[in-house]
Amino acid sequence: MTAMSATPTPRTVLVTGATGYIGGRLVPKLLEAGHTVKVLVRSPDKIAGVPWRDKVEVVQSSLVDGDALREALSGVDVFYYLVHSMAAGAGFEAKEKAMARTAADAAAAAGVQRIVYLGGLHPQGVELSTHMRSREAVGKVFLDSPVDAVVFQAGVVIGSGSASFEMIRHLSETLPLMPAPSWVRNRIEAIAVRDVLYYLVAAASLEGTINRTFDIGCRQVLTYARMMQEYSAEAGLPYRVVLALPIPAPKLAGIWVALTTPIPWSMAVPLVQSLQHDAVSNEHDIDQYIPLPDGGLTPYRTAVALALGKERDGQVETTWASAGADSDPLPSDPEWAGHKVYIDERTFHGDVDPAHVWTVIEGIGGRNGWYSLPLAWQVRGWLDKLTGGAGLLRGRRHPHTLAAGEVVDWWRVERIERGRLLRLRAEMRAPGRAWLELSVEPEGAGSRYRQRAIFFPKGLSGRLYWLAVLPFHSLIFPAMARNITTTARKLADAEPAATTP
Repeated sequence: MTAMSATPTPRTVLVTGATGYIGGRLVPKLLEAGHTVKVLVRSPDKIAGVPWRDKVEVVQSSLVDGDALREALSGVDVFYYLVHSMAAGAGFEAKEKAMARTAADAAAAAGVQRIVYLGGLHPQGVELSTHMRSREAVGKVFLDSPVDAVVFQAGVVIGSGSASFEMIRHLSETLPLMPAPSWVRNRIEAIAVRDVLYYLVAAASLEGTINRTFDIGCRQVLTYARMMQEYSAEAGLPYRVVLALPIPAPKLAGIWVALTTPIPWSMAVPLVQSLQHDAVSNEHDIDQYIPLPDGGLTPYRTAVALALGKERDGQVETTWASAGADSDPLPSDPEWAGHKVYIDERTFHGDVDPAHVWTVIEGIGGRNGWYSLPLAWQVRGWLDKLTGGAGLLRGRRHPHTLAAGEVVDWWRVERIERGRLLRLRAEMRAPGRAWLELSVEPEGAGSRYRQRAIFFPKGLSGRLYWLAVLPFHSLIFPAMARNITTTARKLADAEPAATTP
């Protein structure tokens, strides 16, 4: 057995999944620990706005390109593999396993000293869900490779913006009396995201050969129903009565979760499937390698309080929706992009300073809404949810500021030029690709606000869809342009007048 060095040696590390929930938080922690950090991403624009961008080396590549990955791993000591898709479909497990093998082979060829992987906590001797089985298989690939591996197995991760936390939060806040599937009686050992990060960072400094799994958790075992009740108590909500019903179909339960939380079906179903069994640590051997954090592991109720505080103060670093699917960006000139394109363009001239207009633009969505016919937006959001889309419940990470790659309800920030332009790419269900572009520029003593809705239809259904929504656009978009400028003027009027000495 070996333990963590008392004076950790700075390492060179490569992080995959840096645009995701855990990876996006791990990178600054590794930098704080004195490590040299490289990140491998498919779309560098996704991390253009993060505060640590200029402190890391960015490698643009994918995990399926073994040669490029081997080159990226040259000179790397520790390889953090934090990629796991929530997508499903035929061949899902085989693809995940093949990608892990490519990564393990590249790490071995590059002389990497250790691979660190975060998998899922699960019982032994039971039939696991597809996604839990895939995570176990990926961990085994790394343990069977020539490179030393540390495979952490964690259950429900509690932190501001985590999918597990958002699922608990929305279920608890939406339903005072909750009819729920029988799995709410299962025993769960949660872990605070800060403790997950603590273990991940410490893994880089472990001396010698490890090559094993470690179960990690808060050492406090609750039923899922009790976790929702504890959340309700911490959030100041009335006591929640949870009725466990014999509903055997996890897919049905996943759809129910998708309709009552911001989490789409594609993620809700595998999350629910992973709760079909107890998720409790089988061993605490990690204590022999890594000492407990200062003050000990974070209890569940404390983790909830910390997450609620982060959300209340607008200090959410990453969210479960951070890692969105890559998509082709909007061409610089949609009219000449080789597609049939529909554009709804509106401009509005006002006597308000462009800076105030930009404040409204950057704060759009979430609790601030969309400045026109909120009922129409809500109906469209529910229709999107019912067809398996994102809906409007995802909100936004911060109430006032945005960065490339972040979500805003059913949109994702594709491009932001602060003070001038915000381009949102739609992630709603529609027969085609859509963008919403909001911009402002100075004009005389005031400003010129410009708004473009752009749609590339897919086949006849896409063209019919655009014709069907045109009447709604004629109501929503003019009011939206007008109300954004009006709101900006109110912001300007609310500022205290400058005083002269």
